[in-house]
Amino acid sequence: MANSCRKLIFNIYVVFYCSAVIMPQICICSQFTSSPIDQFNKDPKAFPVATNGEIFPWHELRLPTVVIPLHYDLLIHPNLTSLDFVASEKIEVLVRDATQFIILHSKDLEILNASLQSEEDVRYKKPGENLTVLSYPAHQQIALLVPEKLRAHLRYSVAIDFQAKLADGFEGFYKSTYRTLGGETRTIAVTDFEPTEARMAFPCFDEPLFKANFSIKIRRESRHIALSNMPKVKTIELEGGLLEDHFETTVRMSTYLVAYIVCDFTSVSGTASSGVKVSIYASPDKWSQTHYALEASVKLLDFYENYFDIHYPLPKLDLVAIPDFASGAMENWGLITYRETSLLFDPKTSSTSDKLWVTKVIAHELAHQWFGNLVTMEWWNDIWLKEGFATYMELISLNITYPELQFDDSFSNTCFEVIKRDSLNSSHPISNEAKTATQIKEMFDAVSYNKGACILNMLKDFLSEETFRKGIIHYLKKFTYRNAKNDDLWHSLSNNCLEGDSTSGGFCYSDSRKTSNTLAFLRENVELKEMMATWTLQKGIPLVVVKREGRSLRLQQERFLSGVFKEDPEWGTLQERYLWHIPVTYSTSSSQAIHRHILKLKTDTVDLSEKTDWVKFNVDSSGYYIVHYEGQGWDELITLLNQNHTLLRPKDRLGLIHDAFQLVSAGRLTLDKALDLTRYLQHETSIPALLKGLEYLELFYRMVERRNISDVTENLKHYLLQYFKPVIDTQSWLDEGSVWDRMLRSTVLKLACYLNHAPCIQKATELFSQWMESSGKLNIPADVLTIVYSVGAQTTAGWNYLLEQYELSLSGAEKNKILYALSTSKHQEKLMKLIELGMEGKVIKTQDLATLLFTTARNPKGQQLAWNFVKENWTHLLKKFELGSFPIRMIISGTTSHFSSKDELQEVKLFFESLKAQGSHLDIFQIILETISKNIKWLEKNLPTLRKWLLTSI
Repeated sequence: MANSCRKLIFNIYVVFYCSAVIMPQICICSQFTSSPIDQFNKDPKAFPVATNGEIFPWHELRLPTVVIPLHYDLLIHPNLTSLDFVASEKIEVLVRDATQFIILHSKDLEILNASLQSEEDVRYKKPGENLTVLSYPAHQQIALLVPEKLRAHLRYSVAIDFQAKLADGFEGFYKSTYRTLGGETRTIAVTDFEPTEARMAFPCFDEPLFKANFSIKIRRESRHIALSNMPKVKTIELEGGLLEDHFETTVRMSTYLVAYIVCDFTSVSGTASSGVKVSIYASPDKWSQTHYALEASVKLLDFYENYFDIHYPLPKLDLVAIPDFASGAMENWGLITYRETSLLFDPKTSSTSDKLWVTKVIAHELAHQWFGNLVTMEWWNDIWLKEGFATYMELISLNITYPELQFDDSFSNTCFEVIKRDSLNSSHPISNEAKTATQIKEMFDAVSYNKGACILNMLKDFLSEETFRKGIIHYLKKFTYRNAKNDDLWHSLSNNCLEGDSTSGGFCYSDSRKTSNTLAFLRENVELKEMMATWTLQKGIPLVVVKREGRSLRLQQERFLSGVFKEDPEWGTLQERYLWHIPVTYSTSSSQAIHRHILKLKTDTVDLSEKTDWVKFNVDSSGYYIVHYEGQGWDELITLLNQNHTLLRPKDRLGLIHDAFQLVSAGRLTLDKALDLTRYLQHETSIPALLKGLEYLELFYRMVERRNISDVTENLKHYLLQYFKPVIDTQSWLDEGSVWDRMLRSTVLKLACYLNHAPCIQKATELFSQWMESSGKLNIPADVLTIVYSVGAQTTAGWNYLLEQYELSLSGAEKNKILYALSTSKHQEKLMKLIELGMEGKVIKTQDLATLLFTTARNPKGQQLAWNFVKENWTHLLKKFELGSFPIRMIISGTTSHFSSKDELQEVKLFFESLKAQGSHLDIFQIILETISKNIKWLEKNLPTLRKWLLTSI
């Protein structure tokens, strides 16, 4: 039974279309061998009890497929004064099998009445029959019991009237507020339904496979506007001065993509090349910050329509800056919603990093209009099919549309970030089982987003960009308005040349192989589905161990585990049954060519054509694997870097720094060897590589500083300021240079001031004083704004003034910088005041509480304060954020993952156990415990080495 259930998660439904005059007939194979009625009649005691004491006729978390929706007619009337809404809906459904009940999702809705009409009733305008409604809140489901059995293959219309409060949090149909320049607080109503919150706004079949068309009507006051997925077609005046907006019927889509907003926002608009109207909406006082987003959106929409060879299918695209928003953005079809800092750009206070972030998030959400909206995963276990692709498309789109942002040099960090997570045993496969709402929320993590993007980039590099592009176009066109799963993607990538010309790069079927997924590559048969299953269906990241023996390279693959050493007793068990098909690349001193090989076995040998002085694997860090060089391999590379680092590509130097320090965490390389590798950085011309080396050194500094290991802290501080003095001293305090010049300036000066470097503190203090004297009117260069504010926040007068300016600022980018600066104070009473303001949610919005706790915990004076606050206020935090949501996971991780002592580990463990006892369980609990254990082990093993290395280096 367990194995059967597991299989069902991956392949529950098959969807196909049949031609019809009115609309396509949808046929979904049942996930059960017997009908729901048969199951219920056979053993009613196995079913749960509804809230009224009657037996609820369904006991699964997933809905039955006996009844499927075709069309929703929604009428919503929110009241922004009483903060509630009344609504009604008509759902046209198709009955596939005779049944006496319809199961829907519904959460926190008061169902007023429900009725049913057959096609005949509708035709002859007969009144509907009233239905009995049962509720089972544990599964967020309601059952509509019908008087007579519904007949198979017929359509019915279900009408439901309902009402509810506008939600207090950030999910479902919720209220959001903002303050005008005049100090007035205004309320708007907005939706956010992903992944399982459409059921909080209207009873529905709230699973991605149940696609339908939606016709939406919204009632509002004349001072407001209403927005939805589609353009407005007309407005009707009602009694009492109310207006009712009618919107065009949507294309077929999943419930999580439905969206509507009632607000008083203003907009700026433009038109894409294809004629699509693009508009950016924001609160009236922030209208001036919408123009960059409009430029980027139009440019990116044009790019995607051309790249995918598929027109954006809606007539308009709205992007809306929401004052209260839990995540970065949400890709609702035609009505994308954003946190203000992810959409608005203020030239005076937004830094280069802010600009890159806004552009990246817009690119991500627009990619979703194809990956996710047009083609949707069958179930949430495969959300990487949309999130991984959208993250990958950031790279492809920005490289073409905004080359000046040099995003290509940032993408490696996307992979490095998830490797930290994926190298823990508590990681999970990209395609992972998810049943409950909490488990589904937890799937929205770095593995789904970043690892998904990184393996797609690796696959693109393996197949060639042209072949990969043709394959994904084939996939999108084949599954338009439908649902897909992993295998559908691999089949499309393997078969794309069957329906067109032969692809370049040597990847295509021979005539005899048209029914397989085998690609011809380097005269090797590569089974794409089999290859990619090793990357999507098993967790973790491989380690490729390379040993050069004359003209032969001996290769070995293992599972890379951070914090678990080869000598540890559990190491062998954790390696069992792990094997990847790794498309490795390498370069040598003898040739500029990129050599390729598929490593399918635990061990393999590659012969070199000529003698070489060195070999470097994972060219340009395009592969999702870590490389360890046995024998003299690392020594040869360190020597090469010191003698002439430019013989290696910039991304190869970046990858070497990353891999070396990751190998230290796994006990495969000594810390002094990795630190020796960074000595060449004083000559490094590639800023990303320089910043990567600096990042690790700063990480070690903050670790020993938090533990109050004073001798190492002082020596490492001295080393950083001495070794990077030439870089620090050459930085200007102006917004000038390339994107990477400006990022280097921000990073280096921020660290220098944090280390109390006198010239840095002096300059920042001078600028802060001038800013205060100008009553906040002086324009400080945006790239050093955080630094200036952080130094200014160290005095009581400066801290208080910053808090005043925080309340007055209309720039979300500036607010973020001020809030970070305030959290760096050395006074705990000030830090506590900040946290209390975040909990209160007026001055500091609740949406920023998770970030505030994170930054406070990174402050040595605030780490225990933030952690104690979370422990003592856990129940209150769960009232603000859903269990499993991104803010809750960020709060847990942000306040604990930096711990590095056994006492802290025990304290966190006891807290997590108490939460489990109360019924709150999250996968992140195990991630945190493993991370703290890794930190403890790292210090125990490497602190003496770090202490000794510093003594010989300063």
